[in-house]
Amino acid sequence: MIGLWIILIIVALVIIWAIGAYNGFIRLRNLYNNAWSDVDVQLKRRYDLIPNIVNTVKGYAKHEKDVFINVTKARAATSEAPTPAKRAEAENVLTGALRQLFAVAENYPELKANQNFLDLQNTLNQIEDAIQNARRYYNAVVRDLNIKVESFPSNIIARIFNFVKKEFFEIEEGERTAPEVSF
Repeated sequence: MIGLWIILIIVALVIIWAIGAYNGFIRLRNLYNNAWSDVDVQLKRRYDLIPNIVNTVKGYAKHEKDVFINVTKARAATSEAPTPAKRAEAENVLTGALRQLFAVAENYPELKANQNFLDLQNTLNQIEDAIQNARRYYNAVVRDLNIKVESFPSNIIARIFNFVKKEFFEIEEGERTAPEVSF
């Protein structure tokens, strides 16, 4: 009789632990979705600002057609990326194209003095900071989720309920420093 009670207590503890582990995965999955949404919102803000920057620079640098085409193509590619990894890759290309655009802007002193351009550049800097913060939070949530997916004994619950590792939002090595634009 005592053996039966011990077995029932052990089974009850295992069930309680499994429920807690499952709820932990649900919490982390929701945090993951929320964190990705935050990254996506910031990237969309940057995406929406780019045409204004391009049009402002175009007014001063009409013969820099290739730079404008590269920025436009890179901007379009970011909206087509289906996964965080593909989106990060597309964002890296866009960041490089924006660097080229700002390099062109360096050659036009009257553009550098234009208040509209300065306001757009300042807004872009603020958005880049927000993107960096959103990426950092997203990657922290992904780290926590991946640790739980891989750790024993929670990996048992992960396999049963198909919780899988998520991809980090990583940037290329050459993109690890903020673009330097001085006016």
